[in-house]
Amino acid sequence: MRAARYHSYGAPEVLVVEDAPEPHAGEGSVRVVVRATSVNPIDVLLRAGQLVQFLPLDLPAVPGRDAVGVVDEVGLGVTDARVGDVVFGLGGVSDTTAELAVLTAWSPVPEQWSMEQAAAAGLASATAAASLEALGDLDGMTVLIEGASGAVGSAAAAFAVAAGATVVGTARERSFAFLESLGVLPTTYGPGLAERVAALVPGGVDAALHAAPSDSLADLVAIVGDASRVVTVVDTQGAARLGATSVNARNDSALLRHAAALGRDGRYTPRVDHVLPLADIVQAHSLAESGGGKVVITQQ
Repeated sequence: MRAARYHSYGAPEVLVVEDAPEPHAGEGSVRVVVRATSVNPIDVLLRAGQLVQFLPLDLPAVPGRDAVGVVDEVGLGVTDARVGDVVFGLGGVSDTTAELAVLTAWSPVPEQWSMEQAAAAGLASATAAASLEALGDLDGMTVLIEGASGAVGSAAAAFAVAAGATVVGTARERSFAFLESLGVLPTTYGPGLAERVAALVPGGVDAALHAAPSDSLADLVAIVGDASRVVTVVDTQGAARLGATSVNARNDSALLRHAAALGRDGRYTPRVDHVLPLADIVQAHSLAESGGGKVVITQQ
């Protein structure tokens, strides 16, 4: 099969498209003929070697955590997927940017989503759903999301609004209309955030999600007034220092099915900023690394 791979850690230029061994579905998993994958922050960090002390990879490695495709192999014990099903989901730590990928968590793709949107939903929606799960029942609550226009932040915003929360989200001004379309009260990043939030929601904030690569976790804790009601998907060390909760996505099909259900109801549309073919894998990683938005890679 054709796959993106890197034989050494480094800049995006270490990525090549070449022949690689085919994976096969094991117990509790399915294999898909991949239609598209997305580039997530962890893919960039792994490729650059920044996580090698915690998540060393066997090189050469195939990047990618999520994918959408058509099931062509069903592993032992799987009863909720059949050959021919179109599903999106999560693979291993790094292994989906290829013609074939094995998923250990998946959900049927809502008819309302394009293949590119489904590719963008896997890790982002699982991370968002797990983060809000850590905050408990949000009905009637006010939630502040730092980085609400990004892939994880916008998913979390849509999920929180659907759960009955009032959501305040930070973003650049150019993204305000997008946030308003989600039912979010937008404001900008940076100094003075507490005052801007207080002006939008004078009753205060009950919980916060840190979903942007910023050093604002301490500010969120101060705004909420209770570190146990603040979740970060970015700053593990800060969470330990401040008493906040650090959350990572887990390969749980229930989280993906929740996202798909909201997609079918028209309450969640995964964000896609750029779509590139597999041949442009270097450009795709360069865009993602530069903060250019959510990048999806199609099998062309």
